[in-house]
Amino acid sequence: MDQENNLFLSSRRKFIGTTLSALAGISIVPRRVLGGNGYLSPSDQIAIGYIGTGKQGRGTLFRKFIEIPEIQITAACDVDTQKLSDFQQQVSSYYSENKNQNNQIDGYGDLRELLERKDIDAVIIATPDHWHAIASIFACEAGKDVYCEKPLALTVKEGRDMVKAARKNQRVFQTGSMQRSRDDFHRAAELVINGYIGDIEKIVVSVGGPPDACDQPAEPKPEHLDWNMWQGPAPQREYSSFFAPPMSWDGWPRWRYCKHYGGGLMTDWGAHMFDIAQWAMGMDGSGPVEVIPPDGKDYQVLTYLYADGTPMVREDFGKGNAVRFEGSEGIIEVSRQFLNVPENLKNQAIGENEIHLYKSRDHYRDWLDAIRQRSKPLCDVEVGHRTATVCNIGNIAYELNRPLRWNPKKEKFKGDREANKMLSREQREFWSYS
Repeated sequence: MDQENNLFLSSRRKFIGTTLSALAGISIVPRRVLGGNGYLSPSDQIAIGYIGTGKQGRGTLFRKFIEIPEIQITAACDVDTQKLSDFQQQVSSYYSENKNQNNQIDGYGDLRELLERKDIDAVIIATPDHWHAIASIFACEAGKDVYCEKPLALTVKEGRDMVKAARKNQRVFQTGSMQRSRDDFHRAAELVINGYIGDIEKIVVSVGGPPDACDQPAEPKPEHLDWNMWQGPAPQREYSSFFAPPMSWDGWPRWRYCKHYGGGLMTDWGAHMFDIAQWAMGMDGSGPVEVIPPDGKDYQVLTYLYADGTPMVREDFGKGNAVRFEGSEGIIEVSRQFLNVPENLKNQAIGENEIHLYKSRDHYRDWLDAIRQRSKPLCDVEVGHRTATVCNIGNIAYELNRPLRWNPKKEKFKGDREANKMLSREQREFWSYS
């Protein structure tokens, strides 16, 4: 293992050194730029690389991006050769049928090889959560713009490091919290933030709970999977199809329920629903100041408190994954299936001088537009980080089973050394990015 570590560290230094040398003295923008304004030609295409070709990469993200004429999917990377090959075939077939071109995209088993490609402008990251930070930071260092699936980060420190990497390298970074680009969620958030249901007395977020231990029994490892690479920075353990299922598995991979790879449904669906609560509260750059786990007495459910005293709780109110805003003058409920607003607000327009939240008609094109304009997209990396932080500190409160005071400016717990240690995680040296 020492030899493997040394080979990686040497390759890592060479990768960063080569990248920084190539970028020294210039503004980091996509390769096809008109003049010095940082804009892409409207007729030009953005070359895209996919990192992660599992269910989300081969499914939703494939469908959403492949039909956009302004992009060209050029390469893909995955540690599972079967999934990678299937993705390559999907892309090639689409281009052959719809663009009359035979586009054999390149495939890689190591993301560093894909990122070394100077002809790739941006990457879409659809790996398990424990890979998000490394893949995103490496991509930013390589001068690529980034679309990274939610939840943004497995830990608070990783999320902040992703923000720093994007800012340092002037990257356009969109988090895949696509509910913000849906009309019902935008409408609910604008009504709330403009006070149309009065003072917010309580926010109820209905999502699943925290992750479990990674105690699945070992199974024989399939030949098409590089299991060591799949684990990446996470602690080593024997292979289990529970975490990395074959292509024949039609459900969502269950790595998200293991604390080494994901944050349970608290982060999986929480990254969607807590995100809408943060947006409607105007907290995209901040967060709560206290998080209290259920104690069976005063607090029956996980409770967050904001600086103005507003409580936000994780509680099932019987309508699936959803958010309910309880105001002094009415209630608004929103999910992917419904938007319930008071009768008097159904046709209420937001006034010209009121707060108008960023409006995106398409979450995926919004990122591409931001790449052309060198602007922040709807769900910029800072926004994704703040939402993931809400989810992650909730998981820490559950695990420690005691109230925690949070400083959203310093991103530290107040007077709790044990809790602060849980804001980061130990990484296998082979895949440490710091």
